[in-house]
Amino acid sequence: MSLTADSTRSLADRVAATTPAPMMRRVRGLSDRSLAWLFIAPVMVLLLAINIFPLIWTIRLSFTNYKSNLPNAALRWIGLANYNDILTDDDIWARMQTTAHFVIWTIVLQVLLGFGLAFLINKKFRGHAFWTTAILLPMMLSPAVVGNFWTFLFQPQIGLFNYVVSFFTGIDPHSFQMIGDVRLAPWTIVLVDTWMWTPYVMLICLAGLRSIPEDIYEAAEVDRASAWRQFWTITVPMVLPFLMLAVLFRGIENFKMFDMVNLLTSGGPGSTTELASITLKREAFEKWRTGYSSAFAIILFVTIFGAANVYVKALKRVKQR
Repeated sequence: MSLTADSTRSLADRVAATTPAPMMRRVRGLSDRSLAWLFIAPVMVLLLAINIFPLIWTIRLSFTNYKSNLPNAALRWIGLANYNDILTDDDIWARMQTTAHFVIWTIVLQVLLGFGLAFLINKKFRGHAFWTTAILLPMMLSPAVVGNFWTFLFQPQIGLFNYVVSFFTGIDPHSFQMIGDVRLAPWTIVLVDTWMWTPYVMLICLAGLRSIPEDIYEAAEVDRASAWRQFWTITVPMVLPFLMLAVLFRGIENFKMFDMVNLLTSGGPGSTTELASITLKREAFEKWRTGYSSAFAIILFVTIFGAANVYVKALKRVKQR
């Protein structure tokens, strides 16, 4: 211990000895706040360069006809033409409706199932630790693994999903295709995303349930409140901010969902599961319409950012009640 302390002290002495006197006087004259800013400033500059510069560059490209596969072509400033084309394109609005269908139904199912599972696990029955771990397993997998895994399960010839449905309903397992059917494919991606991310919502709800003081329930029992009344007047209001937080996180993530859906259906059959993010990828990396796709990316960013800000204000009002 003494050798380590002596070596550290000698190193500090050598550093201090080699520090110019004017710099030492400046450092000694700095306040704690100034020293803190001195240390975090390089990191902040790096983060701003990584996040702000690409955003500014994307905004600039959105007003041009730039195509990344023709980098030497003349760059022409076209103003709001890209934005006008996007906002008046019926196909884009159809993709936004598909995205809205996916976001709304996944959030509804994940909130209901996640809260229900959290409520059951919070009872701490025998083996609840094992079941909690088992329920969390889908969330630990990567979207690429989940997409490939469920693609195999949905195969009508060798997949297990059709046979499980047939076992419980008596329907011929070869009579339907979850991925290939225009009517079923949108619900397929909802099902898979719900399977994967319901545990995430469950964890947030479980944190909310365990933050409720036990004495509140004891006081309610003294007042002879029924279990149903305790649930609606104590449990739900206390967990509501956590539920809203889960909706915010999952809404943002699902609005820009790409990898899992792209691996599972690639936007098909046709374009029935083509989310806005998949359309953005096709415009940018298949059609090479970089300026157009940049404008679309900005529109998606503004939509998410604006909706999230409005939602956060509502969340603050709920937390203040």
